[in-house]
Amino acid sequence: MDTTSAPTREQLRQAPKVLLHDHLDGGLRPHTVVELADSTGYDGLPTTDVDELGRWFADAADSGSLEKYLETFAHTCGVMQTEDALARVAAEAVEDLADDGVVYAELRYAPELFVERGLSLDAVVKAVSDGVTEGERKAKAKGHGIRARQLLCAMRQHARASEIAELTVRHRDTGVAGFDIAGPEAGYPPTRNLDAFEYMRSNNGHFTIHAGEAFGLASIWEAIQHCGAERLGHGVRIADDLKISADGEVQLGRLASFVRDTRIPLELCPSSNVQTGAAPSIAEHPFGLLAKLRFRVTVNTDNRLMSGCSMSSEFAALVDAFGYEWADLQWFTINAMKSAFLDFDQRLDVINNVIKPGYAELMS
Repeated sequence: MDTTSAPTREQLRQAPKVLLHDHLDGGLRPHTVVELADSTGYDGLPTTDVDELGRWFADAADSGSLEKYLETFAHTCGVMQTEDALARVAAEAVEDLADDGVVYAELRYAPELFVERGLSLDAVVKAVSDGVTEGERKAKAKGHGIRARQLLCAMRQHARASEIAELTVRHRDTGVAGFDIAGPEAGYPPTRNLDAFEYMRSNNGHFTIHAGEAFGLASIWEAIQHCGAERLGHGVRIADDLKISADGEVQLGRLASFVRDTRIPLELCPSSNVQTGAAPSIAEHPFGLLAKLRFRVTVNTDNRLMSGCSMSSEFAALVDAFGYEWADLQWFTINAMKSAFLDFDQRLDVINNVIKPGYAELMS
């Protein structure tokens, strides 16, 4: 192929991809939402027409507000209150990602949101684990190898972070890779859940923190310096600590310098960031500048249903906006794999035996 031409959508789909930031309850197939609503008796959907429902999620999420964006999850969580529903959603998520060329994925969700009908937290995790295993099996049968893990989130506005951290450690040998906090940033700083992060560190556990999406540098600073975050969920607002002079020279503030110097991964989600108002457009997204400055940037979907996106479409949008070539896309992918909450030898295996050969073939 001509490596000087822009990658096509089909080539991007074939490229090995790594996904670190994808919400399980934000990636359902619209027809699955309708079918689960019917089978579980959930009657709150705005419409049961599959095509209309898909458009409704995208339109409702395209509000420019994180708080409004989060309201759409009432419906997806509403249909995911049984073990069968959780397992189905997890299996389909893994299949869909594998079909899109994702070779490693971390699926995150808040177990506390799925106990309305009496499931225990452990039962929720077990159901998702069963679904992930089934999804990997089905993907393999179709010739798509994928490794998928879970990240367990605590809702930062609630008071269950320590309980979810303990749940994470309890299940870390059965597919749970790490811990996170999610939900509204404003008014709920990371240090509100400091006990949970201290528990994770004392148990040698991995964790990322949603920070620097709807709130600014203070959220990022707390997540890193007080809580010890290994990665930043979004982290897009680190761009607020960059000063650009009239001649285009960029000066990094001390926090931005620390994040870059210590190679803290940024779980950037371009389309989602535009929807929630964290960036005005893909072309104006800080991704381009952060990548140019050699921050450890990674590409993520956040919520595939709400944003109407996939990893391939996110790659395509970045290629269109910034002119990236195969070498750039491989770099973003290796960045993500280096940052995965997976054993070192397994990360090397994916990088050396899946990612690099996959891109070499595309560039040949």
